[in-house]
Amino acid sequence: MILQLKLLFKNAFRRKFRAFLTILSVTVALLAFGLLQTFIDAWYAGAEASSARRLVCRNSISLTFPLPLAYRDKIRQIEGVEAITYGSWFGGIYIEEKNFFANFAIEPHGYLRLYDYKLPADQKERFLRDRRSAVAGRRLVERFGWRIGDIITLRGTIFPGNWEFVLAGIYSRGTVDLDESQFFFHWDYLNQALKKIMPHRADMVDFYIIGVSKADLTTEVAQAIDQTFKNSLAETLTETERSFQLSFVTMSEAIIKAIQLISLVVILIIMAVAANTMAMSVRERTGEWVVLKTLGFGPRKIIVLILAESLIITLAGCIIATALTFPMVSTFGRTLRNYLPIFRLKREIFYFYLAASFLVGVVAAIIPACRAAKIPIAEALRRIA
Repeated sequence: MILQLKLLFKNAFRRKFRAFLTILSVTVALLAFGLLQTFIDAWYAGAEASSARRLVCRNSISLTFPLPLAYRDKIRQIEGVEAITYGSWFGGIYIEEKNFFANFAIEPHGYLRLYDYKLPADQKERFLRDRRSAVAGRRLVERFGWRIGDIITLRGTIFPGNWEFVLAGIYSRGTVDLDESQFFFHWDYLNQALKKIMPHRADMVDFYIIGVSKADLTTEVAQAIDQTFKNSLAETLTETERSFQLSFVTMSEAIIKAIQLISLVVILIIMAVAANTMAMSVRERTGEWVVLKTLGFGPRKIIVLILAESLIITLAGCIIATALTFPMVSTFGRTLRNYLPIFRLKREIFYFYLAASFLVGVVAAIIPACRAAKIPIAEALRRIA
């Protein structure tokens, strides 16, 4: 058995430079697929983190059109509604435009109840008590070096002026898919200021988030909410949180599909390269297969030997790709963390690596192996001669 393994490795790496290039091509193909798939997963992470028991209610025309605050009490009275909160997209800029991060004005009590943010009790109490306070995600705080008690000034774009907030808390994710790069402050603080500077925008919110008592009631509750405000000045569109998140993702769905197609095309190209390499190797060693046949090796054993050599090459590429994926994904995650805050590696990618390597190894070698096994000894000797 040991001698057979030595023979296999010796034959597989007989042409070292060719073997190296084939392994490199397999490694690059798998790495490209893994990184592209991780990017796609990060793009959909917001939708994946959505709860089946949360609904989002917004203006039926567009998210840019607000809803009256008076809707809150009517929604709360609908059967199946367990909790409700609301908020508005603030869109403030910290120092300069390149420092983009999501910032919202929220109703804090309901929001912290509906979302599984980890916030120390003393920080939570400070945040709830001070209307001028704010909380920020751990990643956001690390990015700008903020500390509890810092004064953070955001320049308003939708709501003009410079807005100052006191950092009262730093939250961390309660679940893997929660975003740690967001900034929240009191909607009341914004609303009180709007009553002075923009009265027409006061007592208006961009969205309501509704917690439903049972997941199977979401459709009924959503329909009841929309029916309640039908034919009003501000009709509503209520949908599951997942559908709401996916509505943003689908805007770039064509690009995502193109990325997925490219990743599969790369795998097919590498399969063709590996197949050509194995075919060349088999043709060059016709004499060896003849010798093995004369020594009593049957067609099945020859096929197994050729397949094993091919699998050694492709699985070597799989091992190297697996080892390189971790640092590559980590580097990409740090580079794109401001745009894709949830950037993590899924175990399924490595299953794909193994399956793809095995498939490429078998498909690349099966035809040359069958030809080598079937060729008559006399004909093979004539070719050599």
